[in-house]
Amino acid sequence: MNGFPPARADQVTLANWRTAPYNRWAFHHVRELVPTAAIPRGAESAWELSAGPMDLPVGDLAATNTDGIVILHQGRMVFEQYANGMTPSSPHILMSVSKSLIGLLAGIMVERGMLDPNRDVTDVVPELKATAYRGATIRHLLDMRVGVAFDENYLATSGLIIAYRKSTGWNPLVLGEAASDLRSFFGNLTQADGPHGGRFHYVSPNTDLLGWVMERSAGRRFADLMSELLWQPMGAEYDALITVDRLGAPRCAGGLCLTTRDLARVGQLIAQGGRRAGVAVIPQSWIEDIFSAGDPQAWLAGPFVPLFPGQPIHYRSKCYVVRGERPLFFGFGIHGQHLFVDRSAGLVIAKFSSQAAPLDVGRIAETLALVERIRKCLPGS
Repeated sequence: MNGFPPARADQVTLANWRTAPYNRWAFHHVRELVPTAAIPRGAESAWELSAGPMDLPVGDLAATNTDGIVILHQGRMVFEQYANGMTPSSPHILMSVSKSLIGLLAGIMVERGMLDPNRDVTDVVPELKATAYRGATIRHLLDMRVGVAFDENYLATSGLIIAYRKSTGWNPLVLGEAASDLRSFFGNLTQADGPHGGRFHYVSPNTDLLGWVMERSAGRRFADLMSELLWQPMGAEYDALITVDRLGAPRCAGGLCLTTRDLARVGQLIAQGGRRAGVAVIPQSWIEDIFSAGDPQAWLAGPFVPLFPGQPIHYRSKCYVVRGERPLFFGFGIHGQHLFVDRSAGLVIAKFSSQAAPLDVGRIAETLALVERIRKCLPGS
């Protein structure tokens, strides 16, 4: 996007912003392409990350198209690097790591009595009683175990997923096509493909619906809830953003944008049991539930096993956990967005990327190998 204006071949638009090489610029300039709502950090001083560089075996970060990476150890920033025009102050899109932050916000709301995970979704949003969400609970949304028919095919060129993207403002309309919106889109999801509470079934609209449920339950806009319950108490350094549709509905499934350091701060909160300076921000009981209460059999019956071959994983409250003696929490988003937390080593890795393919098994494996190399340098307690 250099030049005034840039050459036509270099212009990033709503039609190409998620494709390479345009995504290298677009992913940290989202607010110039899609409408967004601000998530203010507040007036308090930011959570300071003291620096203490370490020689870590990060390898060739360009091999996984890394835009920004921050590594914390015991609360100290031991590694930081940026590429493709990213800086410490650049808000990068999280894609589906957004879901993990929404899951953490849900835990705060549950603790405060603002959200009941056992309540039926259609009790809160009765407009959806004629859809496949009838009989599903908020917990089913949290754990991606809703029996709704939806093909999460990121390479599709037609079908429900395209209508979904257009409803969120992420894809352009064709000439003469009527504008849609996210909440109206749910009326299309009328077909079931299994029981609620069955297999892990990854459906991004479930998280957007969770955001609607959270707003309806609290009587507050999502951006305000995120700011007041998580972003300000955490001591974020910069405002975050979330993309919104033409009527202001937030894209909770993938539209959060924040700096690499602030994503690392979220990871540090998890590493510290949800507490900052001795004050609870995220309930420790919710974090422990994420680590211990997921169903590995539901995971094995789901679609993501080939992405993480041989990994003993469960999914709980929008978060992934590699099970074992030294559990690893992670958030995962298409095109290479990641947050990793190894509590036993006090290790946090926040990593943004602009990979060409939405799901690249080879680069996922390279990223996990990077994490394991660093974990071996920082043995757990």
